[in-house]
Amino acid sequence: MKSNWLLSAALAATALTFVASPAAAATKFEFWYGLSGDLSERIQDMCKTFNESQSDYEIVCVSQDNYDNNLQNTIAAFRANKQPTVTQIFDAGTLDLMLSDAFVPVRQLMEENGYKIDWANYFAGVGSYYSTSTGELLSMPFNSSTAQIYYNTDALAKVGFEGIPETWSQVEDVARKMKAAGYDCPVAFDPAGAWQWFEQFEAIHNQPIATLGNGFSGLNAEMVVSKGKFVDQLTWIKKMYDEGLFVHKSKDAGETANDAFVNGKCQITSSSVADHGTFGKQAKEGVHWTNAMLPMLDGFERHNSFVGGASLWTLKGKSAEEYKGAAAFYNFLATPEQTQWWSTVTGYIPVTNSGFEAMKAAGFYDAAPYKGRELAIKSLTMPAGENTRGIRLGNYASIRAEMVKTIQSVLFNNVPVQQALEEFDAKGNEILRRFEATYAGKNLL
Repeated sequence: MKSNWLLSAALAATALTFVASPAAAATKFEFWYGLSGDLSERIQDMCKTFNESQSDYEIVCVSQDNYDNNLQNTIAAFRANKQPTVTQIFDAGTLDLMLSDAFVPVRQLMEENGYKIDWANYFAGVGSYYSTSTGELLSMPFNSSTAQIYYNTDALAKVGFEGIPETWSQVEDVARKMKAAGYDCPVAFDPAGAWQWFEQFEAIHNQPIATLGNGFSGLNAEMVVSKGKFVDQLTWIKKMYDEGLFVHKSKDAGETANDAFVNGKCQITSSSVADHGTFGKQAKEGVHWTNAMLPMLDGFERHNSFVGGASLWTLKGKSAEEYKGAAAFYNFLATPEQTQWWSTVTGYIPVTNSGFEAMKAAGFYDAAPYKGRELAIKSLTMPAGENTRGIRLGNYASIRAEMVKTIQSVLFNNVPVQQALEEFDAKGNEILRRFEATYAGKNLL
């Protein structure tokens, strides 16, 4: 029966806990990650299950609170020769690791330790993000996601909108009607969410963030955001903000956009599909919601969104036994049972074709609380464009931080949009040129 697959997976996972005790583990190794809250708890569950499934290795899983911290702490630890064996590096740090010469390629690691992984089974958009130009996968795909938009369905019904808004003009229409109907916060907006409001907008509209396919073809790429459609989009966001249709919500402002949404204070928000599970757990009683692919500008063909999240990198300088432990952990992550469990308890997408097809065939996506998560796969597998492969720009975490400051300057300080984005491009180019100089003479993988 379709509904029994999750129970079977849970029983299989439970059975693993009686196999062995981690106290007898012969080799201990560390895994650093950049997730917190509910997602961190799920990581700890995963690590516990791995440790209890065998007696040869004990993985010690340590949260660094967020992606930026983990990237910086990993770099500092490596320089001090105190690095973990495995580290989770988010999408923005991919090129930094690729050119660092600080890692063991995952394909090499698995082959040397006797594991056979069907690398072609990974979704193309996921695998290519962490692969060389010749297709060699360097890190282990792990928590993959993409951006979604979330709607309070009762609020949509109250303003008479049938279905789900598919364009930004429709979002504006329903936001105005929500405001008129007495909703103080139609759309929750956090400038720190540049990943979904800016980068994913560029992807699905096939707009370049930088030349050379967003850096995939060379380190000499240049920023071009001020020459594209995001000029119009940020102008629109500013208008919506000034009219009180977009309302600033952030941790610094006292309430995050996601919290405001699940508590029913804001009726629309944008976030990762990884938050689908969290929303389901945290939504206040009486708050009914759904998710959808990000809206489009009128008249544009939809392209694939960027894969977000992170992959696992194996760092150099560790013992052969620690590498055997890392390989065993990666093999554990690649099992169908673990793939399904991880996607079930978080909202992250299954990273393999077979995992997704098995879950779909079992009816996983047919009803709440999981219905809607399949839209992330649909978004990631829309037609590709010249600018939709991903972002391969050096020190991109710093460039992303500059975009957050740019959006804030427009919204809060009334800096003209065109001026702000030209200044952003200039600052981004300074970052890129410093990175290029640091790796002078190195070929882009």
